[in-house]
Amino acid sequence: MVSTGLRADQAEPAAPRARDAGIRIGILTPGPLNAITDVDGVRVGHMTLIDGTRVHTGVTAILPHGDNLFQNKVPAGFSVGNGFGKFAGSTQVEELGEVETPILLTNTLSVAEAMAASIEWTLEQSGNEQVQSVNAVVGETNDSFLNDIRARTVTSAKARAAIAAAKTGPVAEGAVGAGTGTVAFGYKGGIGTSSRVLPTSLGGHKVGVLVQSNYGGVLTIAGMPVGERLGGYLFEREVDRKQGDGSVIIVIATDAPLSDRNLKRLAARAFMGIARTGSPMTNGSGDYAIAFSTHPDVRRSAQRRATASAYRDVGNDQMTPLFQAASEATEEAVVNSLFAGRTVTGHRGTVERLPVDKVLAMWRALPRDDRADGRRPARPKR
Repeated sequence: MVSTGLRADQAEPAAPRARDAGIRIGILTPGPLNAITDVDGVRVGHMTLIDGTRVHTGVTAILPHGDNLFQNKVPAGFSVGNGFGKFAGSTQVEELGEVETPILLTNTLSVAEAMAASIEWTLEQSGNEQVQSVNAVVGETNDSFLNDIRARTVTSAKARAAIAAAKTGPVAEGAVGAGTGTVAFGYKGGIGTSSRVLPTSLGGHKVGVLVQSNYGGVLTIAGMPVGERLGGYLFEREVDRKQGDGSVIIVIATDAPLSDRNLKRLAARAFMGIARTGSPMTNGSGDYAIAFSTHPDVRRSAQRRATASAYRDVGNDQMTPLFQAASEATEEAVVNSLFAGRTVTGHRGTVERLPVDKVLAMWRALPRDDRADGRRPARPKR
């Protein structure tokens, strides 16, 4: 079965998103959708591929804007937490500080097909008839527990379906697209998203994050030691289950006019959010973040690239609120990916959904003041 955005299975009742259930992460306010698409112009599409228990995989596409991306490139920065993985196109992003294609996420052995899809799509866009080189940007995580990854069921045509499905508005989370077969902290991971809007006094800019969660550690949610209380966390009884290995891809969008240098700094702050979820970024984990700006004044059009140009740039002294926004939104996006999870029986076994009811019971057992103002709660008594 192929889907372009709906949850793959509606058998289990959907859990509320973390914030809707009363769990506040951080101090800043989300945008109206609490999604990466709160940044104007950003589009997200999913292609979900399921075939019985054998195949659980897919592709997620993030488009920085709706115009010709190759002709109107966006400045971008790239950061590596732990580099056990493949992030196609990252060296040119590092060198030139820009993105010229959709950003695609998929599984480890389907990077080539996703690249082909992005290249084909770019070459077909009006105005690109003379283009001879395309830097396709593709991130991956390994979904081989739930998905028969060696079957390589993602084709370039199916990856293009994710690009075609990209739209503004609400973003489907959980076991969709590139998150269909992923596992996080021993529970069903997937796609998650969140956003923050800075107060006018701090610039009023928006920051949106989308994650493909497929990593582990000792799960922590809003400061609560959830993994310790539920059990099954990294190093528990020192069993060789490698629950800490995996990967996470983080895509950050902002409407702040940033240089590629400051976008690289912004991308690096996303790993603070990953750390707060309980990850040490293990040796076997591929942890990557890419950030881009959608502001029209920093877009790298053909005209601007042809000559010396002046670009707006938020100064270094104004970056701290954006750093805060990126770290908070990353943390909440991961939690949203877990809350949206469902139990999946796949290629090599079953992965349970996060027991959201137990997590919410822990939250409600905290002192009311700790829950009401979004502060980090004290560790619950055992």
